[in-house]
Amino acid sequence: MRINLTKKDLVNLIYMQLGFSKQITETLVDDLFQTIILNLEKENSIKLSKFGTFLIRQKKSRIGRNPKTKEKKVISERKVVLFRPAKEFKNFVNLKDE
Repeated sequence: MRINLTKKDLVNLIYMQLGFSKQITETLVDDLFQTIILNLEKENSIKLSKFGTFLIRQKKSRIGRNPKTKEKKVISERKVVLFRPAKEFKNFVNLKDE
């Protein structure tokens, strides 16, 4: 089952646990996301220990096909963000399944 976690949900969870005002909590969450984005732009990767690593990878252009219309089209060169979970995060996820 998929659950969408919005920024508002995240702010409310932190607000309930830490007791900061919602405005301060929202600023904290925004700053966290902004720090991740800025470091990715600069360094092309950022590691959050015991959580995982975000990486930017350059993908080459290629020919793709629309499965409905079978029309071939060139998919342009672009950058994509990858996430590689840390060993501790993988272990935590696997413990939840048991």
